[in-house]
Amino acid sequence: MLRLLLLLGGVLGCAAEQAAPLAFTMLQLTRVYRGNSMFRGNASLNGQLSHVLEGNNVTQVLPLEPPDVWARRQDEVITYLGNFRQLVMLFHKERPTDFTHHLCCHLGCRLYPNGTAQSFYEVTLNRTAFLSFHVPSATWERRWPGELPVAAYAQQQLMKYPITTQDLQYFLNTTCVSILQAQSARTGKVSGRSRTPLVLGLVLGSLGLLGMALGIFLCTGGSC
Repeated sequence: MLRLLLLLGGVLGCAAEQAAPLAFTMLQLTRVYRGNSMFRGNASLNGQLSHVLEGNNVTQVLPLEPPDVWARRQDEVITYLGNFRQLVMLFHKERPTDFTHHLCCHLGCRLYPNGTAQSFYEVTLNRTAFLSFHVPSATWERRWPGELPVAAYAQQQLMKYPITTQDLQYFLNTTCVSILQAQSARTGKVSGRSRTPLVLGLVLGSLGLLGMALGIFLCTGGSC
């Protein structure tokens, strides 16, 4: 009986391992204090670290793009981070604050063996659930416990623009999933050259949304 149970457990364990979904996830962290911004983050493709954001630079860990193409992507990210820092400094001059703010964006998608997919985008502010994106309907939902005017204001602003609604929905439902569909479960390699720039597009897209969400909070000074 013991042998049978062990055998059954092994079979179930193998089945569970085979049923594990492929995943592409990103974690984007920003810390703001007295007008200064600090950035950290990473992206992982099926468990493999693909990109790292640290300070003013983003690094391609997996060779997803040729060096010349990647150099242009790096320049775009560095330019964006510089503009973001200047914007935060401007907000701080208008409405100074001594509080430290932590904004975290966690997004990605999962592709299951039966072909179904699940996408998500979650935002926390100061380590508390702030907003989440309901991908099927392309709508933002408040997650902050209790009433917080800035959460309602941020939700309204994010719902105004295609880049933070329909475009984000397309990234998560189509772009992100297509990356996983190109991923070989057996070899762990990415196939399809046309899909490589999409990874970087998602990186830049998340940075843009992060900047907008944080800018809304700083601009309102925590109240509306």
